[in-house]
Amino acid sequence: MKMATPSAYGKMLNPEDFVITRRRKKYRFAKFANSSICFEFEDWKKSKANVVEVGAGTGLFSVELARRYPEKQFVAVDVKADRLQKGAYEAEALGLSNVRFLRARADQIAECFTARSVEVIWLTFPDPFPKRRSAGRRLTHPTYLKIYEKLLARRGSLHLKHDSPDFFRWSLEQLVRSKWTVNELYFDLHESDAPNDYKIQTTYEKRWLGEGRQTGFVRAIRP
Repeated sequence: MKMATPSAYGKMLNPEDFVITRRRKKYRFAKFANSSICFEFEDWKKSKANVVEVGAGTGLFSVELARRYPEKQFVAVDVKADRLQKGAYEAEALGLSNVRFLRARADQIAECFTARSVEVIWLTFPDPFPKRRSAGRRLTHPTYLKIYEKLLARRGSLHLKHDSPDFFRWSLEQLVRSKWTVNELYFDLHESDAPNDYKIQTTYEKRWLGEGRQTGFVRAIRP
């Protein structure tokens, strides 16, 4: 007979529920490992790419871009394989051969791509790390902007989408201070006349829009 244990709030928890959760996560990692278009950082060979999405989550945003532009090469990068596998299997189901999925940290991408080879780097709803002491972990911190600058081609651009006004404004300040040129700026992307590609919704974006949040978007050219 299975025994449930009380939580700190008095609710009865079943230890088997957590076992199932762990099994599901292991299953997703296994799916990532078994896909021919998924790569671990250690197995990745430095290469060129037209478009790189950093902090890609499920990678479904990159999948849709790859579907629209079969002549370009896309790479979705995230530290969590159990998320990326979803995009990988969707890409395989669509028969796409121009998108790959890489499990790596954002600070490792300079080792993953040839310098000056990337046309566009996308940051789609990165963790805002709202506490001031965690500012160095934000993907628009000057430390990361220098990494992107090394990877982007001469007229390459950084595209940022985010739902947090505070993080978005902070990111704009970092771009200006780091001498990036802001070419396009929308504080409410989906109510603007911005190009349709910008309005492709990520998995999380659909949720945020459903809660009434606005998406900010900026396109900035490297110094």
